[in-house]
Amino acid sequence: MPRLILFNKPCGVLCQFSADGSDKPTLAGFVQVPSVYPAGRLDTDSEGLLLLTDDGRLQARIADPRFKLTKTYLVQVEGDPDEAALTALRRGVALKDGVTRPAEAELIPAPDLWPRDPPVRFRKTVPDSWVRLTIREGKNRQVRRMTAAVGHPTLRLVRWQIGEWKLDGLAPGEWRELEV
Repeated sequence: MPRLILFNKPCGVLCQFSADGSDKPTLAGFVQVPSVYPAGRLDTDSEGLLLLTDDGRLQARIADPRFKLTKTYLVQVEGDPDEAALTALRRGVALKDGVTRPAEAELIPAPDLWPRDPPVRFRKTVPDSWVRLTIREGKNRQVRRMTAAVGHPTLRLVRWQIGEWKLDGLAPGEWRELEV
């Protein structure tokens, strides 16, 4: 029976089990389950849902863009995106490595999340907003590059959902195993 672990990756944690000379914490400090590997990645400065499995086919199904598994992010951005910025995200954004697939994008109220460590910088003169962004691909640092391309750099990035799997109920650093 394949194992599937939902993990809430804290900010600052490397998305691998070995440190490779880095002084940053790794998955090994949180998930002591043998023979599981991340199905996809999150940048060190991103937080949220990371799926781990011991099944290569399941890992490929989750991570490979050909399967178009949706990934939903809660994104704190600099400024107040207008309808033109949201429409650009919805249509697809031109990046250096090509145009992104159309995304679902909507402004949302500030979600009730855990405090981030380290905290997001606060500036009195620059407002911030939250966007729920759902994509169906996974280019390197894609969400950050998309929001920057429409004039609203990402301040905080939390992956909330991958396909049917959600982060609900997991605090940073916590994990739970599901049957698949």
